[in-house]
Amino acid sequence: MAPRLLIIDDDAELRELVAAYLTGEGFVVEGGRGDATDVDRATTGGYALIVLDVMLPGTNGFDLLRRIRAASPLPVLMLTAKGDALDRVLGLELGADDYLPKPFNPRELAARIRAVLRRAAPRGPGRPADRLIVGDLEIDAGARLVTCGGAIVNVTTAEFDVLEGLVRAAGQVVSREALVREVLGRAFSPFDRAIDTHISHLRRKLGPRPGGGDRIKGIRGVGYLYARPGEAS
Repeated sequence: MAPRLLIIDDDAELRELVAAYLTGEGFVVEGGRGDATDVDRATTGGYALIVLDVMLPGTNGFDLLRRIRAASPLPVLMLTAKGDALDRVLGLELGADDYLPKPFNPRELAARIRAVLRRAAPRGPGRPADRLIVGDLEIDAGARLVTCGGAIVNVTTAEFDVLEGLVRAAGQVVSREALVREVLGRAFSPFDRAIDTHISHLRRKLGPRPGGGDRIKGIRGVGYLYARPGEAS
């Protein structure tokens, strides 16, 4: 079944152009203008992903993202103003899975959507679905479930993938470039702070290690490391 997408943007012409292109790429696309009903549609409409513009009349995409995140982990890709790093960081802080600056190439939008959907897809038979356990942290890679200290931790699609990448290499440094390329599925830019934002969220959600100390350590100028039990804080 073709993935269903909801494009929330008040620019009707842009919605139609994007919808036409993505339909040709095999998606089922519906549009929304950013009104109050779009949050209900987004969280109950059975969509695979939401494309959400930051600039909306009467409200803004960040408000809608907050309300969507309060009700659902549904993947969200934000459309931001070109060159506005603050919008991109704020979107990630609020739980967006990816962002794309306007104006954009529809081909890149389709590629970004596919990358997010691949990361969000449950792993079926024949794919690695093992459990990763490091100390009191457990990841069920097949069910895309994270538990820490016996409690379920709610993470976004991107946060799950960053954490899984670090835990699979627990005790070893993973470069920011590798995380961007292999986890987020896009070309690395030294000015891209998405990984750092996802790491910040994970640290807050997971809390410190039993006995204190960071679970995820930043290695200046290199990348990040998920600490194994017994390693120095």
